[in-house]
Amino acid sequence: MSRINSNIPSLIARSNLNTSTKDLNLRLERLSTGLRINRGKDDPAGLIVSNRLGSEISGLNQAVKNSERASSVISTAEGSLAEVADLLNSIRGLVVEAANTGAISSQERAANQLQIDSAIESITRISNSASFGGLKLLNGSLDYVLSGLSSTAIAKAKIFGADLNNRTNIQVNVQTIASAQTGRLYLRGDYAGGFGNGRLQSSITLEVAGAKGVQVIQFLSGTTLTEVRDAVNQFKAATGVSATLNNANQNSGLVFSSQEFGSAEFVSVKQIDRVGGAGFFQTYSLNNNAAVPTAANIPALLGAGTLVAAQRDTGRDVFAIVNGALGTGKGLSISLPNASSLSLELQLTQTFATTNSSTSTFYVTGGGALYQLGGDINSSQQINVGIPSIAASRLGGVLNNGALQFLDSVRSGGKNDLNSGNFETATKVLLQAIDEISLQRGRLGALERNTLDTNVRSLQAAIENLTASRSVIRDADFAAETSELSRAQVLSSAGTSVLQLSNSQSQNVLQLLRT
Repeated sequence: MSRINSNIPSLIARSNLNTSTKDLNLRLERLSTGLRINRGKDDPAGLIVSNRLGSEISGLNQAVKNSERASSVISTAEGSLAEVADLLNSIRGLVVEAANTGAISSQERAANQLQIDSAIESITRISNSASFGGLKLLNGSLDYVLSGLSSTAIAKAKIFGADLNNRTNIQVNVQTIASAQTGRLYLRGDYAGGFGNGRLQSSITLEVAGAKGVQVIQFLSGTTLTEVRDAVNQFKAATGVSATLNNANQNSGLVFSSQEFGSAEFVSVKQIDRVGGAGFFQTYSLNNNAAVPTAANIPALLGAGTLVAAQRDTGRDVFAIVNGALGTGKGLSISLPNASSLSLELQLTQTFATTNSSTSTFYVTGGGALYQLGGDINSSQQINVGIPSIAASRLGGVLNNGALQFLDSVRSGGKNDLNSGNFETATKVLLQAIDEISLQRGRLGALERNTLDTNVRSLQAAIENLTASRSVIRDADFAAETSELSRAQVLSSAGTSVLQLSNSQSQNVLQLLRT
């Protein structure tokens, strides 16, 4: 039957043509934009995932830029520290030259002092001027801020890293669990008969050795222990060993001790002219590093087993717990070098470090240089580094007679200038300053090499992988799209022809009217 009110073939052809046209337009859109997903209806789930991946990629790209900028800051600071290291080495050479007093005139020494003053001023000037984009690097503005620090317990504190993690402060608790000790040897002074108490019972030759060197000293029989003390102390600068009267009484004996604290220090006193037999000269050390007695009664300590026969004794580093973690001791210093939340080094006072179970508390209230190294802003993707001031008034703090002496003390008019003659103390200050600069350079170098550079490489690898994953989801496959485009073009062309043919079908009814 022929009908003209409803042309069903035309409707079918038009519907299929619309479908083909939409498919053709879709292929053209994808090929023109290069994207498979151009709007939400293309792939709702894919759009959500690809947008999330894009957000992560954007954050990681910025994290790479942050790391590269942090590396530039560190390199700038390290370059200035290298110059300071050269200046310190030149100062040390001038001090060593000035110590050669038998071959240098006072005018030359004064000229050396002028050079030292100029170098120290340059160090402070570098401290004040080193900057990156207006950010001061070495004047202490990037150091941590401390409060509640007790000068009777902690002489100097350096905080290398502290994770405040949105806290207003970090409480630092320090408790000694084993006191620092010098190397100590005891010699009793009570003898029956002979020359009596407090005197050598025969002529002897002693070899006195310490961390600095060895000295051989001869004594005649009857020499008082006071005279022995004085003779040993004459060479303490060469041996690092000093002697004191036990209980301030020569009849109570002598105590030989290293001048410094720690396991690197030792004292050795040997009678080297003994042929055989026990002899009267016997030194004793504390058994198993027992606590140093306040009033040493040597016979009583021997009877109690506190002292044992020994010719050599080694010092002991302080042991302390810092916020529940066992610190690494070195002499009177304690450090937490690799703690993730708190890294520090503390120079303890002698009184605090030599007292068991002594405690002290202070707070880190802010400061430091915070670097955002990850795409997410949280503490696990950040590092916080302290860069202390390198001004001459802050470098080389060395405990001397209970007081800290810094590089400034080597300047004209200071306690350790060349006119003072304190060449040994000046050298200690300089060595400490050189060590501090070297360690700071090492820490910054390790940060740049092992943290920043590796972070950049890992982030770049993550960006590559995330970009590839996002591309799989969102980017158009041109090979597949061109194939689909050809199909859509053919269907669209065929659909147009079929629609034209179906529309012409109704005109056949006119033939019926003509007959």
